[in-house]
Amino acid sequence: MDQIIAPAPVRRSVTVNADRLRAFEVFTASIGTWWPRTHTIGASPLSAAYIEPREGGRWYEVGEDGSECQWGDVLAWNPPERLVLAWRIGADWKYDPSLLTEVEVTFSVVEDGITKVSLEHRKLENYGAAAEASRSVFDSEQGWPGILARFEDAVHEATSV
Repeated sequence: MDQIIAPAPVRRSVTVNADRLRAFEVFTASIGTWWPRTHTIGASPLSAAYIEPREGGRWYEVGEDGSECQWGDVLAWNPPERLVLAWRIGADWKYDPSLLTEVEVTFSVVEDGITKVSLEHRKLENYGAAAEASRSVFDSEQGWPGILARFEDAVHEATSV
């Protein structure tokens, strides 16, 4: 009997100087301002990224030519505590509506005006043979650690204005 061992989820967190609602808003409503322009799956360079603010909403990018490429959808929308997104981008960096991995982001009070933002990218076993390689990419500096650092900078900029 073959036993398949699922790769561990990628778990990362940052602490930001903002209350939970502000951190949630920067993560969701302002994702287009801090998401890396190099992280695109469209044929046209990335112009903006969006998360529609509701369960069932789309998570997608818009290219400079106006084209849209879906990344996934919103599975849970609970401001300012929690957001769960379906990541439906395959190991080939193309949208695959049949693929489901999940990105859960939680916003926890550390103390007044300070929030811990925790991200877990799970169900990586759904990548099949590419699961471990995909996990390595997501856990690299070009993956969630670097993306969360950009988010942290965006929160700082948004709260120091």
